[in-house]
Amino acid sequence: MKKILIADDEHKIVMTLEYAFRKAGYEVFIARDGSEVLEILKEQIPDAILLDVMMPNLDGYTTLSEIKKNENLNNIKIIFLSAKTGENDIKKGLDLGADAYMTKPYSIKKLTEKVEELLK
Repeated sequence: MKKILIADDEHKIVMTLEYAFRKAGYEVFIARDGSEVLEILKEQIPDAILLDVMMPNLDGYTTLSEIKKNENLNNIKIIFLSAKTGENDIKKGLDLGADAYMTKPYSIKKLTEKVEELLK
């Protein structure tokens, strides 16, 4: 079973994504901020991480930078999900090593298709 980690501090978004990905057959892990992401990664290595940019404690950019420091985590596909839609924000996310950057609001269908495509 493929594993996905959803990192977002907005409860409704987390609930919606968790439902969609469980329905699609994924094992789902939830983090409310970047610190929780790094804690979960000590125990679990998901196939993909959906990462919000604006989160408390550690933002998505800093979290991704920390993930990239660990060679064991290099195969995880990272998709930023963010309300930050500026060209510089998107470029920064991709330059840090994200595999995709989707802006909010997004289509759950397109998001699940993007995850499937990246995990092929």
